[in-house]
Amino acid sequence: MSSSSSSSSSSSYSIKLVFLACLVLFTSSDKLVAGESDKVKLNLYYESLCPSCQNFIVHYLGKVFSTDLHTITDLKLVPFGNAHVSDDLTVTCQHGEEECKLNALEACAISTWPNQRLHYRFIRCVETNTNAWESCVKKYGGDKAISDCYNGDLSKKLILGYANQTLSLKPEHKYVPWMTLNGKPLYENIDNFVDLVCKAYYGKAALPKLCNSSALSKMKVPMLQFSYAN
Repeated sequence: MSSSSSSSSSSSYSIKLVFLACLVLFTSSDKLVAGESDKVKLNLYYESLCPSCQNFIVHYLGKVFSTDLHTITDLKLVPFGNAHVSDDLTVTCQHGEEECKLNALEACAISTWPNQRLHYRFIRCVETNTNAWESCVKKYGGDKAISDCYNGDLSKKLILGYANQTLSLKPEHKYVPWMTLNGKPLYENIDNFVDLVCKAYYGKAALPKLCNSSALSKMKVPMLQFSYAN
């Protein structure tokens, strides 16, 4: 066999190995993380200064990311809550101007960091201590982007977009925190959202370990005091 023929054969073999390795990697990752279209759609409609919203976001919603639940969950946070929009597009928030400000900042964070884990960490930081929100901006390095968004027209456009999403809910939301799973409201079952996400998943990826864990039965949220729209 000539050296050129040997080299060509070796090159072809190497290409096959690379192809097989990529195929194995793709197949493995497909088993670990659900495709975007397969994921359970979990939306949380909330407002910043609502005590129950804060409690839920800080202490319970993080289960999506602190466990492997995120592999089958598409979590969307919608910061508008029980606010109102007047005819001239002025937004009035249930807990006053400070709430409107923090809702806008969190809307800017979602826009700045589209990655769900990243903007959740920022929002959790803000809701842990709303008086120290500036330290959260510095901690996550979003000073300029967040500032430009908040002080420009983008923050208002984002909030009006979230207003439209919230006010278009069918059935309409009656209080916050309000959670929907694949578009359907959970009502008071928000306390059992982890179990419901597990049961709603029908994709090809393996169920998260959390869904088969004995710890699941211990993860219910204590009864929340909801903040009603009217």
